[in-house]
Amino acid sequence: MRDYNGKKIYLGIDVHKKTYSVTAILEGQVIKKDTLVAHPEKLVAYCHKYFPGAIIVSAYEAGFSGFYLHRYLKEHKIQNYVIHAAGIEIASGDKVKTDKRDSLKLATQLSVGRLKSIYIPSVKQELNRGLSRFRNTLVSHRVRIGTQLKAFLFLYGFISAADDRGISRKWIEEIKSKEMPEEAKYVVLQYIELWNHISLKIKEVDGQLKIQANKDVALERIYRSAPGIGPCNARTLANELGDMSQFKNERQLFSFTGLTPSQYSSGEHVRLGHISRQGNPLLRKILVQAAWVSIRQDEHLEKAFHRIAETQGAKRAIVAVGRRLIGHIRA
Repeated sequence: MRDYNGKKIYLGIDVHKKTYSVTAILEGQVIKKDTLVAHPEKLVAYCHKYFPGAIIVSAYEAGFSGFYLHRYLKEHKIQNYVIHAAGIEIASGDKVKTDKRDSLKLATQLSVGRLKSIYIPSVKQELNRGLSRFRNTLVSHRVRIGTQLKAFLFLYGFISAADDRGISRKWIEEIKSKEMPEEAKYVVLQYIELWNHISLKIKEVDGQLKIQANKDVALERIYRSAPGIGPCNARTLANELGDMSQFKNERQLFSFTGLTPSQYSSGEHVRLGHISRQGNPLLRKILVQAAWVSIRQDEHLEKAFHRIAETQGAKRAIVAVGRRLIGHIRA
């Protein structure tokens, strides 16, 4: 058997629900390729069996599998990197994508130092943000149910196309009082029951988020200090970004939130395009919503908005205000 003692092996792992496709590289050469059952224990046992005494450095792409595999590998003395998909280099002519090729790509780029790991949250932070993300899911479901209800009412002429009011308790009572056939009334009441049920669950989650905030007073106070940031948005930002110590500068923070403008440069010509939209879309949504509120509350932000809007337009101006908001919070 080959002697691996003290040698560094780079392992690329293409993670799927049922399988791990792995490629191992030693001193620039592929030494092994395999497909394993997707269990962290089996992956660690595989490494110990085939590469005894080696220093193993592994990498896999961030995605549905989260960080459980990363933490398990770390517990068993395997240095692991979790890679953002956009951080993996792809050749312009590379049109073939397979599990084995993906694992080879990870192992190759890892072995030459071209991969950087994303920020790995603590277990506590990950559990906390699971709650705020669940609230966002509930809100999305409620919006969808409300849209379906209004579409049904419009389809049968119970409301007009000009009725753009938001769904509220008062609006619901008005709809319930309308005369309509028994079959239509049944469907409408079912939609209303679903809408009310989800609204009740959102209130319950808000109570849990308030408990979170009371346990994290210092961080909560900082996020709430920014104009336009309310209790729910402050908790979501705190759960997603923590104390922001993982960002060395504002540029990294803006890149993480996807608020960095894309740039196209050639010679002396420099043109800034749309924002990159990388990172969590929920963060961008919150920051843009907060920015619209903040320009009504903060004189300096309002002036900045109008100054930028004169030349760049309102959409780019409000994104710039959102960047300033999160930059101020980080500071």
